[in-house]
Amino acid sequence: MSPPRFSVAHVTPYPWESQDNEINTHVARLAGELSGRGHSVLILAPSRSPELVRESRRQLRAAKAQPETLLDGTDGGEPRVVAIGEVLDVPIPARESRRGRAGAVPVDVTRTLEELLGRTPLDFVHIHDPQPGWVGLGTSSAALRHSRALNVGSFYGPAPRPPATALGRRFSESLLGRLDARIAASEQSTDELERVYAELAARRHDPVGDPQLRRRLAKRPLVDVDLHMHTDHSGDCETPVEVLLAAASEAGLGAIAVTDHNEISGALEAREKAAQSGARDGRGGGGWGPIKVIVGEEVKTASQGEVIGLFIEEKIPRGMTLEQTVAEIKRQGGLVYVPHPFDRMHAVPDYEHLLPILDDVDAIEVFNPRVAIGAFNEEAVRFAAKYRIVAGAGSDSHVAQGLGSVRIRMRDFDGPREFLQSLRDAEITTKPTSLIYVQALKFLQTKARPQSARRAARERRVRRARGGGGAAA
Repeated sequence: MSPPRFSVAHVTPYPWESQDNEINTHVARLAGELSGRGHSVLILAPSRSPELVRESRRQLRAAKAQPETLLDGTDGGEPRVVAIGEVLDVPIPARESRRGRAGAVPVDVTRTLEELLGRTPLDFVHIHDPQPGWVGLGTSSAALRHSRALNVGSFYGPAPRPPATALGRRFSESLLGRLDARIAASEQSTDELERVYAELAARRHDPVGDPQLRRRLAKRPLVDVDLHMHTDHSGDCETPVEVLLAAASEAGLGAIAVTDHNEISGALEAREKAAQSGARDGRGGGGWGPIKVIVGEEVKTASQGEVIGLFIEEKIPRGMTLEQTVAEIKRQGGLVYVPHPFDRMHAVPDYEHLLPILDDVDAIEVFNPRVAIGAFNEEAVRFAAKYRIVAGAGSDSHVAQGLGSVRIRMRDFDGPREFLQSLRDAEITTKPTSLIYVQALKFLQTKARPQSARRAARERRVRRARGGGGAAA
């Protein structure tokens, strides 16, 4: 069997005209040898030449409709050099003179990298000497921020000096954490790179699944699904089960995953009430239409954030390690769904926690409207893309008014196997929503009023839901 062929972008922070720069010379040799072995190879570098920059932008515009054409002809020994922007030389310390000048990186370099790396179907982004301008400003950090491929870093000298401030160190560590492999310059033979690439690629998930099951599901009707929500069985939510079901029906959802914190009693109650009301076939009158309920639980681990188990039947205790929690989900025949990863405003799974359990992750939440900083959702998108993990989304609603603010349109399913296959071909849609508004509603329902007032309000909402009057607050 022939060895795998990959598409690779080699990124250097030094102007490509600096051919006396030993790192650029090394990049040119490696890229040429990989291309000669049948890999599709791009070299991304800043440039001092306005003409080369204009020609590269012309090529990018020509490939906009079909990004894969940018790789055409790069697998025969001649990699394509893409000038990602024009740079101005700046002085550098004498101790770094062997590298040449990295140059001041303008805004258009970052914009070009974002466009190119976001659209071009790459297996790897290989970053060379990720040190100059490391914290937020350099070509290397820009490439890592926007890469949706597996990332390899080649280091040619001592490790980067950590920034002086705590915020800078955290940012630098976050970027370094996106490197899936780190290689010393002395280990960079073409044979070694091919070995590293093959090992990393083997960790990616199967993006297709079962073709026969896929064809069968294609005949099913489409349903809208919300995969993350809470009831008053969660300590930080005051939404009764009946109100949740009524709100889900009103929002046009055909299936929901009830994922209370460290508890499955709310999910079990929701499934039972939906079945009792004839929700599955539309008969009966609980105040809501047909709703399919997936029993789930959002489990707090000891110190590695939260993970959701879908299609489980037994409560999973909080406080175990992430690996132990995942093993328990699998023991029950459930699916491992990672919620709001990389949201560094909270204790959530990050690269260091996710990589050891990568093989057991079934799906990852790539959009959560309760994440305050959009870049965290974007990072989840990139992580799912690079490892080809099935993408999911959910409202994470703690108030009925938030249900359906994000939804997945997918083929109807029965059981975890059909669900996961259907999710592979799903479409995620969002609608504008105010985080401040839903957080204020949550505060009003859980904290602002006395317990007696909250209890009376709950009873009124349940009566409305049971009577088909909606799920108003």
